[in-house]
Amino acid sequence: MNELLWTSGPSHNLSADLDEFRPTGVGPRPSPIGWVRQRRAEREARRAETARQRLAHRMTALGSEWRVLDLKEDGESDNTTFLAVGPGGVFAVTVKDHGRSRISFAGDVVQVNGMRPRHVAEARRNAQVAADALSRTAGVSIPVMPVLAFAGSGTIVFYGMPKGCIVTSYQDLHRVLKARGRRLAPATVDKVYAVASHPRTWVNEPYVALADRYRWYPDDGQAGADKKATPR
Repeated sequence: MNELLWTSGPSHNLSADLDEFRPTGVGPRPSPIGWVRQRRAEREARRAETARQRLAHRMTALGSEWRVLDLKEDGESDNTTFLAVGPGGVFAVTVKDHGRSRISFAGDVVQVNGMRPRHVAEARRNAQVAADALSRTAGVSIPVMPVLAFAGSGTIVFYGMPKGCIVTSYQDLHRVLKARGRRLAPATVDKVYAVASHPRTWVNEPYVALADRYRWYPDDGQAGADKKATPR
């Protein structure tokens, strides 16, 4: 008859013994809450990428007069922003996708599923970043209109429109932009797009003082050399 013998040797740590069976470089499993958050973040990232691709395809309906730049790969630009340059002007299109959720606007306030995301402020910020970058590189002021485009199928209800920001569904985006009229000549559209597509445009250069930007005389200490003294 076999008997179970208990030894009086040192106790063993089962967790430590199992560590040798754990693959190298693999940490402990995340907590249930951490796992849920990770899955949610991955799902939102996939939804955002799908919305971006869907809107990129939709913007081809603008036609040959328009130039569209995907800012995903440019500098630190928002990865769901497009720059559209055409006869109607220059537009920074910020893409959002809330699926089938109902979206309501009351001025700048957006409400989705009981939450109030700052979509309008984000769209304005993206447009301002684009305007600053384009104007800095071109040397002239280039205004950029913020556009907030929703790629989901949920209804959009307005109790008040936000000022200075276009809100539309991705299905109607090309019609909304074309309805802005003809404000830029074809040559201007090409020039603005050339500036926008240059990688240097989206790099923040070091600040240069205004006095150093505009120097009307050589920097040799002879600022007054050209002014001759008048005899008395």
